[in-house]
Amino acid sequence: MYLVHIINAIQTERVNITQHARREARNDDLTLDEIFFSTLKGEVIENYPTDTPYPSCLIYGKTIKHEPVHTVWAYAAESQIGILITVYRPDPDLWINWKERK
Repeated sequence: MYLVHIINAIQTERVNITQHARREARNDDLTLDEIFFSTLKGEVIENYPTDTPYPSCLIYGKTIKHEPVHTVWAYAAESQIGILITVYRPDPDLWINWKERK
């Protein structure tokens, strides 16, 4: 998964946000600005190349307040649209340095 394509989709406002991602963002009190900021400054920590209908990846980033955020994005190459599948604040009991599963 190429983070550069997802970043480009965000910067050019070619983004689809699933209802699941919207619900999870509300549950974790995350705004779209925080989600996009964390993605733009983030790094891919897991790839899911066999996901359908598009390959996806888990991105670790931080909000402007330096709070950790995980986002799962897919990228539809034919339409050049980034798809935000889910977002959450990672549980410190499940992650080492927010990047590696315990």
